[in-house]
Amino acid sequence: MNHMPLDHAFFDEKAAEKKPEKPANDRGRRKIAAFAGIGAIVILAGLVAFGAKSQSDRNAAAVAALDARKNIVPNVRVMTTKETAGPRTIELPGNMAAFDQATLFARATGYIAKRNVDIGSKVKKGDVLAVIAAPDLDAQLAQAKAQLQQLQAAVQQAQANADLGKVTDQRTARLVQQGWSSLQQGDQDRLTAASSTAALAVARANVAAQEAAVNRLTELTGFEQIVAPFNGVITSRLIDVGSLVNADSSSGTSLFSIQRTDVLRVQVYVPQAAYFGIKDGDHAEVTVPELPGRSFDGVVARNASSLSAGTRTLLTEVDVDNKNGDLTAGLYGILHLQVQRPNPTIVIPSQAIIFGKDGLIAAVVSDDGKVELRKLTLEYDNGANVEVRSGLKAGERVILSPPATVTDGMKVQVQTT
Repeated sequence: MNHMPLDHAFFDEKAAEKKPEKPANDRGRRKIAAFAGIGAIVILAGLVAFGAKSQSDRNAAAVAALDARKNIVPNVRVMTTKETAGPRTIELPGNMAAFDQATLFARATGYIAKRNVDIGSKVKKGDVLAVIAAPDLDAQLAQAKAQLQQLQAAVQQAQANADLGKVTDQRTARLVQQGWSSLQQGDQDRLTAASSTAALAVARANVAAQEAAVNRLTELTGFEQIVAPFNGVITSRLIDVGSLVNADSSSGTSLFSIQRTDVLRVQVYVPQAAYFGIKDGDHAEVTVPELPGRSFDGVVARNASSLSAGTRTLLTEVDVDNKNGDLTAGLYGILHLQVQRPNPTIVIPSQAIIFGKDGLIAAVVSDDGKVELRKLTLEYDNGANVEVRSGLKAGERVILSPPATVTDGMKVQVQTT
């Protein structure tokens, strides 16, 4: 079979007729997108360049500021240290208590017949505060006295019998020797005399016992008058006229409370740090917040002689003269004690202390204006001031409120005012 050659031009022409033509507006869009991308890249590059330059400028400014700060010499306030050897004053809270205080109970059962004092009454030792009417007790005393008189009469009777028995025994003994009386009669009279003597001893013992009973009842009737045991003030009244009072030892009726306030005890707890600097007889002062500008003299009178195991404090009492009655028991006050220092110390304010990783430090300015950091060992700290045991010497200049950037060897300038 013979194949005829194809006409290539014919097929190309047909293909060209089938291929669609691209519109002109698509080509325009592609050009616009290309220009926009190039513009965005240019803008982004500009922003990056501007940011880099700004950061570089800031870094340069920071470096310049840091160099300038390093070159700045700070002004500091200083104090010149001095050695202190005298006593230090410590302030401790204290409670005021009456020097003597007592609650008076009834020792006689009866009714209150008379009351002479009330709350707040000032009394002296021996003053009658109240009178108890105890008729039963009075009757017991009268009966005991009558029985005593009977026993005393019995003693006289026994004495007469004893005298008679003695005389009879002596007479019978002579008659027996002369043969005028029998031995039996002699023995009988001798034993009768001995019996009379023993009866006399019994009668005398009964009198002694009854006298003791009378004395006891007399003492009890003396308790019908309630008297003040010491000079003081009545702080509590628990009875009135007509009140029934009981003298039972376990459930007796309380009548009055009395306190001696002409001298007050101020009780404080002294810390261990001040134990060796305080002794009995030292002077002390007491102040009360409600009485500003006034102080009251006192004397360290006594202490417990042993520190509490839990708090390491020593209970100490200071006696304060209160004859004028300006103070009263129960007040809260501040006790100012003078504590002797065992060794001289350097006292500086707390604002001069730096709390570092190596402990407590102070910044000292040397003669050439450079800082020397000194590690401190403290003797005492009361919050406002500290006492330095080692680390500082007298005459040195210590920086007050040192800057946070202070370092060893830093150059500083001391303020002249």
